[in-house]
Amino acid sequence: MQSRFFTLSRYPEGRPERELFQLETQTLPDLAPGEVRIRNHWLSVDPYMRGRMTGLHTYVPPFELGKPMEGGAVGEVIASRDERLKEGDLVGHMGGWRDIAQISSASVQVLPDFGVAEQAYLGVLGMPGMTAWTGLNRIANCQPGDNVLVSAASGAVGSLAVQLAKAKGCHVVGIAGAANKLAWLESLHIEPVSYRDRSAEELGDAIQLASPKGIDVVFENVGGTCLEAALSQLNEGARIAVCGMIDSYNAKTPVPGPSNLAQLVVRKARMQGFIVADHWQHYPDFLKEVAPQVVDGKLDYKETVKEGLENTPDAFLALFDGDNTGKMLVKLN
Repeated sequence: MQSRFFTLSRYPEGRPERELFQLETQTLPDLAPGEVRIRNHWLSVDPYMRGRMTGLHTYVPPFELGKPMEGGAVGEVIASRDERLKEGDLVGHMGGWRDIAQISSASVQVLPDFGVAEQAYLGVLGMPGMTAWTGLNRIANCQPGDNVLVSAASGAVGSLAVQLAKAKGCHVVGIAGAANKLAWLESLHIEPVSYRDRSAEELGDAIQLASPKGIDVVFENVGGTCLEAALSQLNEGARIAVCGMIDSYNAKTPVPGPSNLAQLVVRKARMQGFIVADHWQHYPDFLKEVAPQVVDGKLDYKETVKEGLENTPDAFLALFDGDNTGKMLVKLN
């Protein structure tokens, strides 16, 4: 059996170019004890993957040049040498960016059975949903009645963070760009604020109009102008959960920090970055709270789908153009 997979030919500077991603084919060896072979149905592409293209070890090792890339995926077991996994099992794993994955069974999890679409475990019930829940609850200690601000509020994580905060009884402001994304936020009774063509001061003024009583919790996905605007509107004792800073991921030179970082002192605020993998032991708690909301249709989760393995790099690059509403996915034929 053959597997098609993507490799990275060199580490990019700035925004990655499409030609850096090479689609290759190899014949798979026989399964070794403890290995499993999976036919992938859905692949995930996520902004954090840009950090694995630097050649530097951050909280995860970089992609190895010329070696199969990795990412979240769900699919069906087609062969197994582990008694825990059998043919036909639907599973989640990190053997993405390929059509057939042959990997250690230790890194494979059988999908929970909540009667939802399997790709939901790459989005609302997977890493993005868990990230939104973790940032709000474990990092920012979000409480009913808080005034909450979420940047990139129509993205995979932000679109869930705004809804989970709303479900807690919070006043929620969501920052987005495109008109259709702002309209979607408004349909959820989220106060929509556009960042387009606005300075940090202008964006801060717009946030103030949307939340006259200030901001208690910030779920930060962007950095840059969005973070500077958020800092200008903090209430005393505010909590900022820093999930990501996509504004700087493709920067070729160091990006200056916010000019008003002193607001953390003035407002006695706390800003904390987090990596969701460090909190994965709480995944069952997340499922217990969020899965029933998904099953009952109380969470309006969005998916943007590209079809075909060959379009995986294009789906990834589209993240940096804001082309996705909700989770960006690749559906394999």
